[in-house]
Amino acid sequence: MRTFQERLTNGFYALISLPSTAMGFALSIQISALSWLLTTKYHLDIHQVGFVWAAGPLAGIVGQVVIGLISDRVWFWGGRRRPFILIGGTLAALMLLALPNIDLINETLGIGHLLAVAIAVALTLDLAINISFNPTRSIIADVTPEGEARTKGYTWMQTISGFFGVVAYVIGAVAGNYVLISVGVGVVFLCSVVPVVFITERRELQTEAAHNYGGGSGTATRWGELFRIYIAHGFSWIGVQTMFVYIIAFIHQKMLATADPGVVAEESGRIIAISFAILNTVGFLLPAPILEPLAMRFGRVRVHLTALAIMAAGYFAIAASAAGPLMLYLLMGVVGIGWASIVSLPFAIMTEKVEKSRMGFFMGIFNLSVVLPQLFVSLVLGTVIQRAADKSIIFLISGLTLAVSAVVWLLVHEPKQNIGTDPAGGRSH
Repeated sequence: MRTFQERLTNGFYALISLPSTAMGFALSIQISALSWLLTTKYHLDIHQVGFVWAAGPLAGIVGQVVIGLISDRVWFWGGRRRPFILIGGTLAALMLLALPNIDLINETLGIGHLLAVAIAVALTLDLAINISFNPTRSIIADVTPEGEARTKGYTWMQTISGFFGVVAYVIGAVAGNYVLISVGVGVVFLCSVVPVVFITERRELQTEAAHNYGGGSGTATRWGELFRIYIAHGFSWIGVQTMFVYIIAFIHQKMLATADPGVVAEESGRIIAISFAILNTVGFLLPAPILEPLAMRFGRVRVHLTALAIMAAGYFAIAASAAGPLMLYLLMGVVGIGWASIVSLPFAIMTEKVEKSRMGFFMGIFNLSVVLPQLFVSLVLGTVIQRAADKSIIFLISGLTLAVSAVVWLLVHEPKQNIGTDPAGGRSH
């Protein structure tokens, strides 16, 4: 084990954040470029684009749970998480390279069905991301002790991953999606492969959970607590995914209803890009310098549910008053407070409720609280929003589900030793 890992230096936290950053960058490219490529280059209908996107959550349901379970039990290439990060990262890079070449692949292989090839590439990309996402998050729990160090690991993960996500959106907006894809191939491959060479995994994982709850020695998986976390996190993701998928309808109705049809597509794309850039900028700036010390002082659960309540208020404000881009941008900054917490603190909270030796499995189950809401949003809420005369319903739904999430988080127990520590690791008085 290298010295910087033994001492838990900032450089070590940065390094263990890079594999998750690679998968987040690949996902940002998928969000930014996939629909655009399918409609502008390959001329698929919008319902066909929906079929392609449905492959992602379906892959997540199977991929993260199975890979998490397997990675808990195997050891090869010097690690339990390392092999899946290497395989998934390499495969994700290759599939990104394939995205702008779907038509060439179709012609070369003589398949004769562009939609089938598009679905195959998108599904393989998402499977690759899911193969790696679980191990990239589990490895942070594997190599950090519980408490402040664990929280720091996940807040650093979001800070660095979020920064790269913003970079991805900026590259796409300034240089175009083809440049973004080309850059992404290198970023995803290098950030997946290089860090795991310098990280030492323990072959035997210590079990640490039970003492946090006064349960004596041994390991305790608190299923009641876990289900509350899954439900609370699921409601959060219903709100977030509703915004991601349907914000375009809100912008068209509230801001571009009288615009010339020739500029609607370009202008709506610009508004979305700026909105999500602001959201993700707040998302990567807050976790390490703000949320981490607050969580150490007041408790992770309390800080997280407060951030969700602020996010819900931001969504309701968008529905009520975002009649133009500037107000939308301002309120996206408010919403970003909750986003920063959603993608960092729940991981640290969840990992202290489970057996450490089965972290991959429980991280995979945790992922269901993301992908099942994604399917619900795509398959159920789309019809509701399509039929609604006022598209403000998009952000009313988002605000309501975030508020419900905050309430459910009230039912999650906060270990006493996680409350009242200062950022330096001591007790505050």
